[in-house]
Amino acid sequence: QDYDVQIVNILPGNGAGYKSVTLLISGEGAYGNLINEKGIHRLVRISPFDANKRRHTSFASVDASPVVDELPIEIKTEDLKIDTFCSGGAGGQHVNKTESAVRITHIPTGIVVQCQNERSQLQNKEFALKMLASKLSQKQQEEQERQRAIEKSADKKIEWGSQIRSYVLHPYNMVKDHRTNYQTSNTMAVLNGEIQEFIVANLIEKSKNN
Repeated sequence: QDYDVQIVNILPGNGAGYKSVTLLISGEGAYGNLINEKGIHRLVRISPFDANKRRHTSFASVDASPVVDELPIEIKTEDLKIDTFCSGGAGGQHVNKTESAVRITHIPTGIVVQCQNERSQLQNKEFALKMLASKLSQKQQEEQERQRAIEKSADKKIEWGSQIRSYVLHPYNMVKDHRTNYQTSNTMAVLNGEIQEFIVANLIEKSKNN
């Protein structure tokens, strides 16, 4: 989709992979498209880290929040725990020299955001506050939607952690979206980023339910 992608924060996993990655994705329709990826993604494969070549199941949680230019809600200073630390991971020569990276914890909700992409601590703090405001605003909206669903006695249970898609690489090849039942056997194309057909199918499904 010709989106511009920047790494905002990255935490390596224990031994391999990543514990978490935060990306800033910019472009026309980026949030409208990528909000459809929010949820739990399940991967079934022969693990390259298993000497016995056994099949393993892994899960990744994906979240999507819009970037806000102005803070949509008031955030009290006393509700924040702000930590600074040296940047790590991909970041060029500036990495690990100064405590420019910023971690902000919103104490009442437990929401944590981190930013190490910018060169100064102040810039990282400003962007982290924007991320926090976006997540708090989104959480507030989700609570309102959940309440409306309860009042309407909705048939579908709304909850965080629902598995939205499975990527099976063994014993057969199949990627299936559990919300729309759209599926394809071209697993490598999907893992290389060709997910637009899944997004379109989900947008069509949402339009039917509205």
